[in-house]
Amino acid sequence: EVQLVESGGGLVKSGGSLRLSCAASGFFFEDYAMSWVRQAPGKGLEWVSAISWNGGSSYYAEAMKGRFTISRDNAKNTLYLQMNSLKSEDTAVYYCAKELTPSYGLGYDYWGQGTQVTVSS
Repeated sequence: EVQLVESGGGLVKSGGSLRLSCAASGFFFEDYAMSWVRQAPGKGLEWVSAISWNGGSSYYAEAMKGRFTISRDNAKNTLYLQMNSLKSEDTAVYYCAKELTPSYGLGYDYWGQGTQVTVSS
């Protein structure tokens, strides 16, 4: 059974930092690209960032470039999202998602339950 379990969310002041983790199990983690997606209150899903199967390529939404860093540890089956210089508009539930292939961009087939990030101004 595929499981993706996010952690690391919480309440942080504007300008602060958080590091999200996503523990994966039930599939060969190193064979797939992974993404982070978020959903702000009252809004739709927004793609945040993605990383290829070996971490060699990473991608970011424009609003996150220079502030967020995605990484992965295939030995630990864990995906990370380092978020710096957080803004109130980053407040959302953050989900990790398993991509369909080793490369980013063809869609997801599994999602985690999400972790809440709240940025106070």
